[in-house]
Amino acid sequence: MKVLLFEPGKLAIEADISGDLKSMQSIVGGMIEVTYPFNEQAAVVCNDEGLLMGLPLNRKLNDYMVIAGTFFICGIDEDSFTDLSSDLMEKFKNEFLYPQIFFRVGDNIVAVPYAPK
Repeated sequence: MKVLLFEPGKLAIEADISGDLKSMQSIVGGMIEVTYPFNEQAAVVCNDEGLLMGLPLNRKLNDYMVIAGTFFICGIDEDSFTDLSSDLMEKFKNEFLYPQIFFRVGDNIVAVPYAPK
């Protein structure tokens, strides 16, 4: 399955992964959680307890969603995961390519992209 893979502190990369549960759990480092924060046919698959486990913050995807630990974005087709389309791969890569540095400002978490060396 073609996905966009995000590791903390690294550029997002295209990856080809096995779509079975055990493989997905191995990638995210634990039980998976699936969220649908986009209007497009795409899902975020991450560690269900990433924040509770203290995994490094990775990306802020919208105003309220901060993902901790490794995660990936895949396509969805009715009730199953599928390849992320090339159009969505480019869209999300352009939007979330660079890792982010996180700051707390009052009650908010602010994420600033940076280009690693």
